[in-house]
Amino acid sequence: MYIVMVSAELAPVAKVGGLADVVFGLSRELEVRGHAVEIILPKYDCMWHDEIWGLHKIWENLWVPWYGSGISCSVWFGFVHGRKCFFIEPHSQDNFFHRGSFYGFHDDPLRFAFFCKATMEFILKSNKRPDIIHCHDWQTGLVPVLLYEIYARLGMDRQRVVYTIHNFKHQGVTGEAVLWATGLCRPEYYFHHDRLLDNFNHTAINLMKGGIVYSNYVNTVSPHHSWEARFSDQGYGLEQTLAIHHYKFGGILNGVDYDVWNPEIDRFIPSHYNVWNVEGKYGNKDALRDRLWLRKEYKPIVAYVGRLDAQKGVHLIQHAMFYALERGAQFVLLGAGGDRGINNHFWHLKHYLNDNSDCHMEIGFNEQLAHLIYAGADICVVPSLFEPCGLAQMIAMRYGSVPVVRAVGGLVDTVFDRDHSDRPLEERNGYVFHDADFRGIESALSRAIGLWFDYPKEFRRLISNAMSADYSWGQSGGHYLAIYEATRCR
Repeated sequence: MYIVMVSAELAPVAKVGGLADVVFGLSRELEVRGHAVEIILPKYDCMWHDEIWGLHKIWENLWVPWYGSGISCSVWFGFVHGRKCFFIEPHSQDNFFHRGSFYGFHDDPLRFAFFCKATMEFILKSNKRPDIIHCHDWQTGLVPVLLYEIYARLGMDRQRVVYTIHNFKHQGVTGEAVLWATGLCRPEYYFHHDRLLDNFNHTAINLMKGGIVYSNYVNTVSPHHSWEARFSDQGYGLEQTLAIHHYKFGGILNGVDYDVWNPEIDRFIPSHYNVWNVEGKYGNKDALRDRLWLRKEYKPIVAYVGRLDAQKGVHLIQHAMFYALERGAQFVLLGAGGDRGINNHFWHLKHYLNDNSDCHMEIGFNEQLAHLIYAGADICVVPSLFEPCGLAQMIAMRYGSVPVVRAVGGLVDTVFDRDHSDRPLEERNGYVFHDADFRGIESALSRAIGLWFDYPKEFRRLISNAMSADYSWGQSGGHYLAIYEATRCR
């Protein structure tokens, strides 16, 4: 099968969040299974160019119709850790992708609408005819709209679209200028409940809604989150649209790339180990303490690795930190966020706890340190307010760091409470709490810390359960291939 991925991110060359890891991991899994995969991305000026091998220009003047005229683009090709990637570079005074950052601009909907239009022009004019075009998140929501309203009549009537929504919170709500710019025009046609009209703002269109309506299949990134998106406020206003299109909507759990996140071969940790020989983990715990100037005492290390924003439950992260310290544990935090107020608050906490030899906070992100924290920590907290899938808990389990999570999204599908789950004992792999308050996280964290101190053999058994769980791309890749096959036959 021939699959083209269309995405705003790809690890490690253009990464903001988990979307980048998913596109890379899924593409690699599909290629391992013998399928042809190509990835189309914007050519950002802030990409990690040293992660691209053989980058060279393959198209000098791709003319993309835009606002009744057009914009000339260059298309570049290169390999990102073996993945075949095309990068679209527009030459325009709008400077769409030369801004020093991936997102965060007032015209983001217009920027990525251009990316969608340029992608379709590139596929058309290069005579690529993939079986499946797999689009990701709101930034690519216009691709299926353009395909079925314009490009199907230009010789692309056999292509099918799978649309994966990684985060319903950001939907690309914008005005009718996008329609005129991309050649869709006809606002009276698209400003309709059955097409692109936003469900709450009748003067705006919704790019994610367009992706849902026009795609052949739509999924989000875990089975439980697909339920949340339809039947709770986690759909962020798209619940009615998902109900109408329920017959083509589902959830497929993300995977973790075990070539990258694997304590047996991880190049960023000093001691390798596996589920049958966990002793090496404690060498990493010592190395983590040495690096972060934590004192070496008989204490568990509780960790948080991830973004610092409202979605992640920052008030619960802070409370977990002080609660763990009160219970005799150590705490390590690695993270940063786009909200200046949250970042400043955690910088203040860092200065306040600077002299505490049981706590270290690293405001920012460091890939190498993240690997060492997962390998050295005993417990990993993921207290998200919502979490479509979550990779942190699955990575933590791979490294034998027992997850403490809130019962939302993909966390429900991957972490099963040691004390209260109805799963067999050997499948229980962490601790789960439900209420997004201090008592909720204390209820789970106290059980985890208590087991570490009072019943070390039982804690080791819990580590073994966690490390034995398989959340690689093997299973998830198979689910996507089944969807591709079913979609291709329609």
